Amino acid sequence: MDSEQIMQILPHRYPFLMVDRVTRIEGNEITAEKNVTINEPFF
Repeated sequence: MDSEQIMQILPHRYPFLMVDRVTRIEGNEITAEKNVTINEPFF
């Protein structure tokens, strides 16, 4: 699931959308990735 698909499901947007890609969905659990760059305020 890419960021466009995620934004269709989640109401959050930048800077609060902290999911870049969903890699696994099983039942009530998901595994997701967030790409952190040097420009992020929490880097």
